[in-house]
Amino acid sequence: MNTLLLHSPTQLPAHLKSLRKTRGLTQAQLARRLGIGQSRLADIERHPETVSTAQLLNLFAALGVEVLLHLKPTPHEIENHPRGEW
Repeated sequence: MNTLLLHSPTQLPAHLKSLRKTRGLTQAQLARRLGIGQSRLADIERHPETVSTAQLLNLFAALGVEVLLHLKPTPHEIENHPRGEW
């Protein structure tokens, strides 16, 4: 697994769990890395909206995940792009 696209907040809980499992970590192991209890990590995985951006970025860092923001073209840009041009 190299890339996960996040299009809505409702996808984040599944992505967090998937990333943890891909790294071969239990909730308890990841929680220890973060200095929190396992039950708090379980809460974060279920409801990531309960944490600050800084906490979420720390969680990603503990999972070895980079956050990349990708600017999508607007409909206007797509419409005005000449066809067949690379």
